[in-house]
Amino acid sequence: MKKLAVVAFGGNALLRAGQKGTIDEQEENAYKASENLLKLMKRDYNLVLTHGNGPQVGNILLANTAGYKMYGVPDMPLDISVAYSQGFIGYMLEQQLRNVLMKEDMERDIISIITQVLVNKDDKAFKNPTKPIGPYYTKEEVEALSKESDAVYKEDARGRGWRKVVASPKPMMIYNQKTIEKIAREGHIVIAVGGGGIPCFFKEENKLQGIDAVIDKDLASSLLASHIRAHKFFILTDIPKVFLNFNTPQEKALDRIKIADAKRYLKEGQFGEGSMAPKIKAAVKFVEHTGRDAIITETNLLGVDNGGTRITLV
Repeated sequence: MKKLAVVAFGGNALLRAGQKGTIDEQEENAYKASENLLKLMKRDYNLVLTHGNGPQVGNILLANTAGYKMYGVPDMPLDISVAYSQGFIGYMLEQQLRNVLMKEDMERDIISIITQVLVNKDDKAFKNPTKPIGPYYTKEEVEALSKESDAVYKEDARGRGWRKVVASPKPMMIYNQKTIEKIAREGHIVIAVGGGGIPCFFKEENKLQGIDAVIDKDLASSLLASHIRAHKFFILTDIPKVFLNFNTPQEKALDRIKIADAKRYLKEGQFGEGSMAPKIKAAVKFVEHTGRDAIITETNLLGVDNGGTRITLV
């Protein structure tokens, strides 16, 4: 039986810092990312792909706001914007991955699933927004924007600017995960849990409703990977490895982290809440639940021996 891998793409893997966000840019990034997936497929893995949407959903919100101000187009809430992003990113990934497969004379069905994820409406995250979305701003731009709305902005840990932050509640349950597993184990490629999933809660018994939030895609992907019994969980980011003392003269790359050490580093504040901390937490949860390894790395090192940082049980 083929092994099953869950591969979580960051939204920044498809729309990189400094890019405008044109469809040509994102399609080129998606094509390059898809080329790297071949390394896993050639190692006999079935695939479930998940993806972030931080840059994209922020841009969708900006377009919504502009449409409302200029033309009176009804503004859409954040959960609907997440659904928008799932649709267009899923389409883009599916198309570019199919282009790569055709070039290699390989054939697979690729299925994008619009995915809802249950959250707790009383999650403390709603009072402490941490999830960055949208473009980077200068401090002066943020000061001007803050006068126009009650949005919250925080400075990027890597000094790239300021970004809007929103609530990021913990994922509790992923809908349709049994179907996702079944389709993937049959040899088809599944794209699911886009942007961490569309956040929803029970407004009352037997009545689901969306809520303004963006779920961390790594935590949602970890939950999915655990429940569908994945053999490997890959978290892709824009740096090759996890670092201690990141972005300082004392920074040190880590090839392997035992989960006990990972928890200690988290307590020490080694990893930023808006960047690496959720990835480490997601990796730890997967390893604890399954006993199998999680790997954090950049797209180009996907499937490379000893590539990235491996998080292990012991």
